[in-house]
Amino acid sequence: MSAEPPARTPARTPVRTAAVPVSAILALRAEVLRPGLPVASAEFAEDARPGTVHLAAYAGETGTEVLGCITLFADPLPGDGTAHRFRGMATAPAVRGRGYGAALLAAAEAEAAARGARTLWCNGRTGARGFYERHGYTVLGEEFVIEGVGPHYVFTRRLPPRA
Repeated sequence: MSAEPPARTPARTPVRTAAVPVSAILALRAEVLRPGLPVASAEFAEDARPGTVHLAAYAGETGTEVLGCITLFADPLPGDGTAHRFRGMATAPAVRGRGYGAALLAAAEAEAAARGARTLWCNGRTGARGFYERHGYTVLGEEFVIEGVGPHYVFTRRLPPRA
């Protein structure tokens, strides 16, 4: 009598991240974060700020479709003038749970640390709390509501010192 082989999980496609112009990520940001609203509703004041970096996630080395995005910029917290903030983090629904969000966070953390940041933070949707906590972020303060968007927390993560 032979046993059936164990079920195999499909291999994940490696995720590549790259700095891109904001125009490359606006459509995905609007689709995921501002559904049903004009693309312009997903434009942020920080997008054009000097030093802001927009990161996109792609499938493998040759993928061209933006499947995830995040925007990073300097934004101090009380007691930490080096802090950086990210916003506009979005992952295409078809690839959620496949490492795109984790890859974007890692890329943003590396970029913030390279800029001398000791803390990375965001205003994250309450529904994403588990995701952020799995990646080392903690809630700072109480839940609050962003009008027209919904309930959020401030999530923070201390970054390792630069080598």
